[in-house]
Amino acid sequence: MTSTCIALASTACIFGGALLGLYLKSRLPGHHLNNDSKDTVKLGSGLLATLSALILGLLVSSAKNSFDTMNAEIVQGAAKIVYLDRVLADYGPETTAIRAQLRRNITLRIQMIWPEDLTSTNGVAAFEKGKGMEELHLQLYQLTPRNELQRAMLQQAEQICSDLQLTRWVVIEQTQNALPMTFLAVLLFWLTALHLSFGLFAPRNWTVILVLFICALSEAGAIFLILEMSHPLTGLIKVSSAPMLKALEHLGQ
Repeated sequence: MTSTCIALASTACIFGGALLGLYLKSRLPGHHLNNDSKDTVKLGSGLLATLSALILGLLVSSAKNSFDTMNAEIVQGAAKIVYLDRVLADYGPETTAIRAQLRRNITLRIQMIWPEDLTSTNGVAAFEKGKGMEELHLQLYQLTPRNELQRAMLQQAEQICSDLQLTRWVVIEQTQNALPMTFLAVLLFWLTALHLSFGLFAPRNWTVILVLFICALSEAGAIFLILEMSHPLTGLIKVSSAPMLKALEHLGQ
């Protein structure tokens, strides 16, 4: 299921719990809703609210860290790409074809991860199968330095290329992280039960129903943000392509 579908289902479950509470209020015997019962329910709902708030806060923080880490990897990768192009340019005219190949590789990578067609398939899968940087690395091995300066530059270029390949696989592995559905189901159960307790003692009017719906929508929105930021290269919330686009502008200059 996509993040949007899970968020909509969460809204329905949480708001459904509130509506169920409003329905039960009119069906339960009076002694089930007396002050003693109300105090007990308030204690239980307070516990659920604390647990839910704690877990939501931790999940949002964890998802934001994943998003920021991925963004940092993209920025560092873009900087290394520009630096690699500069090193190859300083090496000499022998690297002209390699620099052109580097530019084509980066252009293709941008199109894979940030496609213009938002309805296209997941670009991460195509990015995983791409071997442009490995082929470029092989071309570096075929260069024959004529002096010590070129030899030092070639070693530096090979190291940068190795770092870029490692970064690529780090990015690929980070996209495999997923929030366990059992964990999400337990959180959703807590939120639904919490809103059921709200409905039990809330007056039945449209203002209350609207507020309960907004609360359910807000909590589902938090779940949506968690799921989206946990996968920074897919979905509606993605890391910016600006660093890679800026790097592309400087390649070949």
